[in-house]
Amino acid sequence: MFTATLISRPGGLDPALVDSLRNAWGGGDAVWLSADEAAEFPLPRRPDTFWTVWQDLQALSVDLILQPTAGRAKKMLLADMDSTIIQQECIDELAEEAGVGAQVRDITARAMNGELDFEAALTERVGLLKGLPESVIRQVLDTRISLMPGGPALLATMKAGGAHTALVSGGFTAFTAAIAESLGFDEHRANTLLVAQGLLSGEVLRPILGRQAKVAALEDITTRLGIAETEVLAVGDGANDLGMLGRAGTGVALHAKPSVQGRCGVRVNHGDLTALLYLQGYAKSDFVT
Repeated sequence: MFTATLISRPGGLDPALVDSLRNAWGGGDAVWLSADEAAEFPLPRRPDTFWTVWQDLQALSVDLILQPTAGRAKKMLLADMDSTIIQQECIDELAEEAGVGAQVRDITARAMNGELDFEAALTERVGLLKGLPESVIRQVLDTRISLMPGGPALLATMKAGGAHTALVSGGFTAFTAAIAESLGFDEHRANTLLVAQGLLSGEVLRPILGRQAKVAALEDITTRLGIAETEVLAVGDGANDLGMLGRAGTGVALHAKPSVQGRCGVRVNHGDLTALLYLQGYAKSDFVT
């Protein structure tokens, strides 16, 4: 048995659209998870036309997700940070303060789309931050960083349901520590910027945590908790997230780069982070705020 979930921005999901698709695919009764925003219905089999319909619905700003019904609700959240849990790329914001914003943003975009080696790209970008006062990190956190909409509800609701939550980033611990504390993540992993005499040295502590480190986090944490990888919901947007997205029971490409979307079966382009609750079967009335 499968479940089809349709998710839009609030007020963007037409009941007639849900009924039309349910009838076309021979689905069961629709359940509204949030009025005019999210609905689901059961299906006996996977429709051959799924991706064609998915593409049509993208033009209507509606995300369509199809999953096996059993085991949708997960026991662990494994989340990327930059452009996923927060709306920015931290290194890009630091680069703006250092006066090299445009140069670093270009490297970041290419690295996240898989066009550049992640480790080499990170090393190059961090090198451009050399000499920046360490105090700028707090300034960036306070003035340039904002949470992705839906993040607090996602964390609070999954934790209330007993899920373990981990933040894993190719960015920096100076940021993951603050974001993890703010949202209540159980743990976080990231790279460490090296500092000398109050200034960024232009180097990062080795080994650099990249794509494989996120897979390792998935393996380590599930083993420690005694849960299966199929019980994990992972979310990210960049090429360095593909390993963990492919290994997790549900890997969600959230507003992801084109090369990432093309390799993920679950894609959220229009909803916010609450979409990760809807696709697990949570109704809006179940959200913890």
